[in-house]
Amino acid sequence: MTTGLRAPDPTDADTRAKRSPAKTLLPWLVLAVWVGLLVGGYSLAGKLDSVTRDGQVDYLPASAQSTKVLLAENELPGGENGLLVVAYERPGGLRPGDRDAVVRGQAELAGRFGNDTETPPQIVESDDGTALMYSLPLDREAVAEEAGATADARDLLADRPEGLNAYVTGPTALGADMDEVFDAVDSTLMLVTAVVVALLLILTYRSPLLWLVPLTSVGAAALMAMGVVYALTQVFDLTVTSMSSALLIVLVFGAGTDYALLLVSRYREELHHHERPIDAMLAALRAAGPAILASAATVAAGLLCLLAADLNSTSGLGPVGAAGIGSALLVMLTLFPALLVVLGRRVFWPFVPRRGVEAHSSRSVWTRLGELVARRRVVSWAAPLLVLGGLALGTVGVSGSLPQLDQFARSAPESVTGAKLIEAQYPDESGQPLTVMSPPDKSHEVLAAVSSTLGVAQAEIGRASDDWVEISVIPVDPPESAAETATIKRLREHVHEVAGEAALVGGPSAEKLDETETNQRDRILVMPLILLVVLAILGLLLRAIVAPLVLVATVVVSFFGALGLSNLVFDQVLGFAGLESSVPLIGFLFLVALGVDYNIFLMTRVREEAARHGTVDGTKRGLAVTGGVITSAGVVLAATFAVLASLPLVMLVEVGILVAVGVLIDTLLVRSIVVPALTMSMGSRIWWPSKLWRTGEDSVDDRV
Repeated sequence: MTTGLRAPDPTDADTRAKRSPAKTLLPWLVLAVWVGLLVGGYSLAGKLDSVTRDGQVDYLPASAQSTKVLLAENELPGGENGLLVVAYERPGGLRPGDRDAVVRGQAELAGRFGNDTETPPQIVESDDGTALMYSLPLDREAVAEEAGATADARDLLADRPEGLNAYVTGPTALGADMDEVFDAVDSTLMLVTAVVVALLLILTYRSPLLWLVPLTSVGAAALMAMGVVYALTQVFDLTVTSMSSALLIVLVFGAGTDYALLLVSRYREELHHHERPIDAMLAALRAAGPAILASAATVAAGLLCLLAADLNSTSGLGPVGAAGIGSALLVMLTLFPALLVVLGRRVFWPFVPRRGVEAHSSRSVWTRLGELVARRRVVSWAAPLLVLGGLALGTVGVSGSLPQLDQFARSAPESVTGAKLIEAQYPDESGQPLTVMSPPDKSHEVLAAVSSTLGVAQAEIGRASDDWVEISVIPVDPPESAAETATIKRLREHVHEVAGEAALVGGPSAEKLDETETNQRDRILVMPLILLVVLAILGLLLRAIVAPLVLVATVVVSFFGALGLSNLVFDQVLGFAGLESSVPLIGFLFLVALGVDYNIFLMTRVREEAARHGTVDGTKRGLAVTGGVITSAGVVLAATFAVLASLPLVMLVEVGILVAVGVLIDTLLVRSIVVPALTMSMGSRIWWPSKLWRTGEDSVDDRV
């Protein structure tokens, strides 16, 4: 007969679980709730397109002069300015009858769309006799329906002599072609992203069933996110553009799949210790949940920092992306675990984890890597940082002003082809109209100031209202050239001298200037804010100061290395005309927040192991356990962002490549080698000033 307390039996918890009907019914209850939520959310998600806006105002700074000009134009007779420019070309030289066809087409367009049909626009022939061109102001209805107006104009001009090419271009046609591209983005992106994620999950799990569970759950998260964003637009004045809608899809698929990979990895571990899947899942959620929560909080908080940006499209991306991350988090911590539990162990077939049978990973590649890094600590962090520093030199001379006509990544639409034809054939008349808005009582003084400004070829008073007088300005220099930019700045200075801040200078080139300058200011404000927010979250999670500083420093170095390498690809390989001005800020946000994600997943496990085995051994153990799953997660995330490179817009291609390259650098180099090497080099000091630092037995080791 034995005396005293009985040693705990590991089967007791599972035995109690069998007697707990509430725990057994929990996953089914979660599934039932989600069925109701998704049925209700489906109708909301379908309405997101109805509130997606891609007007010029939506991509401009809220406080910019050019934005205020667009808003002021709506108060004028006829509303916002619209302009079609039609260019004809016969490469071998114009033939008899060509001009008659042009005049006939001009009359048809003026009768269909023009504001002033009594005064036909002047038809101008090029110096070499191969081209004809005229401009046509549009009425309010045509401006409001720019896509339809542009398509109708192209149909009307189809009746022309064979061999005479016609191009409908100008601001209205360019906007219509851009809208056509945006209309195809979401459906294409959703399909391609789902296929890429499915293939990667199949390769990762090598199971005929398991890959379907995270893919289904991420799809549900995307549906929920779209419904939530639509609901937000009904409550708040939220700008949702096609750009933010595309990034929402990528974020949800990428982050949601990452959370799934991490949770499945820990769930598989726990199935070796628990008989019932429900108990294994609850243990996995307790172990992995805090890191996943911290990861989501980091990305969401970083995204919300974009609210401080002045650019409407960038500011709107903040809450849109945060809604996506929140949706992915909620689904992957509730619906996804419930599906796994209901399906049981058989979902892992043919590699079914058995209770009491430990996984053999003691000599995995990650174990060997950890031992190698431990033997060569200084070299392991110094060499990669030198490489990244060298790559960062690729940022020298980066252009932050992608020309408007070069924003299409593949074949240029008709509006771009026509605009470039005009630039080539009419170098003295390629100036793009600018718009000056003046108070009525100062209009003549403002007109005089505009006319006397260096770089202005022509200026005349146009429409007027009780509050505004419109002055149309034709600059001497080509659109978006350095000389035209200088003219815009001089114009603003001169009109302000006459009428103060009440006088405004806008137009397409002024809009591009305001966008570029605002992106520069937003970077100065938002980037440090993102770093502070990320540092605060890491400090709370790791209960330390040194570790967060080290981790954030590594992802910042990773970002600049990725930006330099990507810029070389954009310039030397893809031949892009520049780096779109919003790309560095968006790329910085994603790479810092998502890069810190993987460091969170690694360092929370390292901290857990360090408490039992010391920092050096804890780092090796943490790397061995998390290395595979974090690398898989990084590859999946990089692949989802790389999908953006399949789209026909340079801005989205640049974001996709930059983030994909940065995630791979961070996953394969920084998180796998640099962070473990720095952690082992610093020893327990990395946990300063937490309790783990005070009780740590590791000493700083400078072995190389």
